Amino acid sequence: MRYFSRELEKLLIGGHSANKVRLVFGARQTGKSTLLNRLLPNDATAIYNLQDSHLRRQFEADPGSFSEEIKALNHTIVNVLIDEIQKVPALLEEVQFLYDADPHRFQFYITGSSARRLRVHSANLLPGRCHMFHLYPVTRFEEKDCSSVIESRSVPAKGFIPRALDTRLHFGNLPGILQESPETASATLDAYVENYLEEEIRREAVVRDVGAFSQFFRLAAVESGGQTNLARLAQETGISASTLKLYYQVLVDTFVGYHVQAYGRPSRKKLLTTPRFLFFDLGVRKAAARSSFPQELSSVEGGPLLEQWVGLELIHRVGYSGRRNSVSFWRTKTGAEVDYVWEAPEEDIPIEVKWTENPSTSDARHIETFLDLYPQRARKGLLVCRVARPRQLTERITAIPWSDL
Repeated sequence: MRYFSRELEKLLIGGHSANKVRLVFGARQTGKSTLLNRLLPNDATAIYNLQDSHLRRQFEADPGSFSEEIKALNHTIVNVLIDEIQKVPALLEEVQFLYDADPHRFQFYITGSSARRLRVHSANLLPGRCHMFHLYPVTRFEEKDCSSVIESRSVPAKGFIPRALDTRLHFGNLPGILQESPETASATLDAYVENYLEEEIRREAVVRDVGAFSQFFRLAAVESGGQTNLARLAQETGISASTLKLYYQVLVDTFVGYHVQAYGRPSRKKLLTTPRFLFFDLGVRKAAARSSFPQELSSVEGGPLLEQWVGLELIHRVGYSGRRNSVSFWRTKTGAEVDYVWEAPEEDIPIEVKWTENPSTSDARHIETFLDLYPQRARKGLLVCRVARPRQLTERITAIPWSDL
């Protein structure tokens, strides 16, 4: 399979993370192992893949044997890669022991696809010794000839080939899926969902009742993009609200979904505060929901999917840009709403998403309301839609093509 460079590369190698343990988290198939195997030279790297059941059983029985093996490596090995650390959390103690003995001897790179397993086992996340990173599905600015409107910066070509909007909304943005045909991509996504339920949920004993979780998993995918209503979902599924809350947290902990919090700045309007929930990838969401859409999407199917795609792009950019930025949504009890708010230290940008190819000022009326309510924080807004080229709808609001986001 052809390799394309990723946004995370420049953060992982050298820079501020030199001589720190690098923890790289992310959902399965986002490319963590591929990325690190590509970046780290084979002849200078010792690789421990904990998917290997023999190796896993060895370290489960005797975590100390890992340190013994590492100390026996010859001087040409300078990198140590541990893949899927949540399978043997005790190895983090061994990494700390080795790091503390000589912080400059090895460069440790560790991947994980479940923060829950680490937390349940009270794993040592190497405070003061590590830098944490997150790898996401392919973002828009990892494609060729792309620039970021939100961050007002040009981004060099990365190599992924841009795709039509309908293709993105149908199949999502996992790097492997981007290189498959539509015929095989659907089958791969179905297998992804089955493997997730089998390996992350059943095999890792994340929840007790896998059948109930499977029912919830499909419903959560169907409901993706909306505000979570635990009381209604409990009534529909027969699963208690407290269990549903736990299940949503499982999705977050295994990086399969995100909570989007309500915009928190004071307002004279009464705001809704229940968070929204988004699946991390539209292709996985479609497979989990067992949805079937026509090849050419209409506004009925395409509008909600485009809104989720924009939200995911923003969330993933926040993940790469650091904690100075965040993404929220704004909704009042009287019905005014803005799909997303990009919150930066100096300015907040309200962003509305519409399926239209011919935007009008009426499409931006809620952005104007937001700008009027928060004049000290928000001075301009964006309407993301299918317009061919940017349009200045009002003095403060610009409509931009989805591909310019």
